[in-house]
Parts: sequence; C-alpha cells; structure tokens
Amino acid sequence: MSYYHQQPPTFSTLLPPLHSSLSLLSSSLSLLDSSTSDLPRLSSVLKTVRHYELIPQPTLQAAESSLRDEIGPFIELLLERVDKELERKGRRVETLKARCELNGGSGIQKKERLTGEAALRAKVVRQRKEALKYSVERLEMEVGQKERELRMRLEQQGGGLVV
Repeated sequence: MSYYHQQPPTFSTLLPPLHSSLSLLSSSLSLLDSSTSDLPRLSSVLKTVRHYELIPQPTLQAAESSLRDEIGPFIELLLERVDKELERKGRRVETLKARCELNGGSGIQKKERLTGEAALRAKVVRQRKEALKYSVERLEMEVGQKERELRMRLEQQGGGLVV
C-alpha cells in the first residue's frame, strides 16, 4: 500500500538517469565499433591456409609403387627403343668410317701431278671424304647427346632407375 502513497515520478526526476543511460549506451556502441572494426583483417590473418599437405609415409610409398608399376613398362619400352637406335647409329657410324677409309685408300698413292679429268675426280673424292668425316662426327655427337638426354631423363623420373 505504500506504493500508492508515493508520488509518481516526474519528468525532471527521470531525465538524468535517462541521459546517463544514453551516454553509457553511446560509449558502449563506440567501444564496440572500435573493437570490431579490425575483424575482417583479423579473420583473414587468422585463417589457416594449408600450403603443404602432409601425407603419411605408407601412403606416399604406395603412391610411388603404383606410379613405378604404371610407368615401368613404358620406361622399359623407351630404353629398348633407345638401345636399338644407338645400335643402329653405331652401325651407321661404322659403315661411314669404313666407307671413308675405302674412299681414302682408293685415292692416288703417288704424288703425281694430276691433270684434267683425273684432278677433278681426285677433288671430288677428297670432298666426299670430308663430307663423310663430317657425317661421322655429327652422328657420333648425336649418339652422345641422346645418351646424355636418356641419363638425365632416367635420373629425373626414377631417381636413377637404371635397367
């Protein structure tokens, strides 16, 4: 009953607590705003990014074994092809060397002075001999280059897998 006997609050008595509440709310909002303004940057900074995926060793070994089983026959085939090609190039080099020796040996042994048609023929034979020498050198260089390329490929693919 004492509640009814009190005077009802007036506007002037309610205004200071209302101003106080409003200022407290304002300061809370500004504090909240300043606190959350950096959240987008923080979320991007704190986001975890997987640069490298860790794989268990047994899984890695199984993948390597599978890859080796998959490409092994192709490597074998390529090695056989290279061996055949090297043999063919070797035979070609030997043939060219023999041809060069034959052409060089059939030349004129004596230091006679050649005239006319004989001199022209000797010049053609010398030019042919030089061309064959060049061909032999070029083929030997090709064989060496192919061997180096094969070694490099084998080292890159299988860690030195040599058959």
